[in-house]
Amino acid sequence: MQRRDMLMTAAAATFAATGPSVAAAADRRIRASDGVALHHEDWDSGRPVPFVHAWALTSAIWTYQVADLSQRGLRCITFDRRDHGRSGVPGRGYDLDRLADVQLALDDVALVGMSMGCNEILNYVGRHGTQRISRIAMLGPTTPFPLQTTDNAHGAARGFFEQSWAAWQSDFPKWIEDNWLPFFTPGTSAQMMEWVAAMMRQTPIPVAVVTNHVLIATDLCPVLAQVDRPGLILHGDKHVSAPLDMTGRPTAAGIKDAELKVYPGGPDGLFVTHMKQVNAGLAAFLA
Repeated sequence: MQRRDMLMTAAAATFAATGPSVAAAADRRIRASDGVALHHEDWDSGRPVPFVHAWALTSAIWTYQVADLSQRGLRCITFDRRDHGRSGVPGRGYDLDRLADVQLALDDVALVGMSMGCNEILNYVGRHGTQRISRIAMLGPTTPFPLQTTDNAHGAARGFFEQSWAAWQSDFPKWIEDNWLPFFTPGTSAQMMEWVAAMMRQTPIPVAVVTNHVLIATDLCPVLAQVDRPGLILHGDKHVSAPLDMTGRPTAAGIKDAELKVYPGGPDGLFVTHMKQVNAGLAAFLA
């Protein structure tokens, strides 16, 4: 198959497909068009599967998915969004179009996103189509449009988001502590919860606020009909920050060839709380 540059999700960058695992490479970064370095890891070989991480977290959330799927013959590619994790911190460039334009020299790509990562994926489809995409999986998406408007009654009122922004700018660690229990299940270990919370605490406060502004500002409902590839939406019915009826269900309903899998009792953090089920669902869909 001929390789072509593929625009993909995150800040504009060039990511050359270099074959099997380069996870041990000395420099695991790609560079955006404005010179911002984006940390990435590229595991194994086979069908390329770029993973796009959630709001205010890093690509490390995919650790347990990569550990499983890379052993199943899939090439798992993870990267940190600009100003997240080990990527560069330019303090600018957060519009959804920029976040949706990374160049990858790949075809037959299966995209996997979580939370805001799903917004980036859909925005890419709206701008560039699905020519080089084979399928799309979404985990707890915040799509298609989480903001309440006159024609979007299922969204949350802007005042709700404004309260969150104020809380983050006042005491982000306390907000995380006050809100993290619904993110998990009662059986989740304290160590696992702390691992995720520590990841979120790394996010610069201005970045958390501005990317959340971006997340709620774009209505992606019209894009759903443009997705002409198989889709899989994995969602918990106890997802607090992105309730199923606001996000996962309308996202699945708007994509012609999409399957919605609902996990009873599933919270926001399905990637760890329902790890085995998520991994098995992704493996079957991506095979």
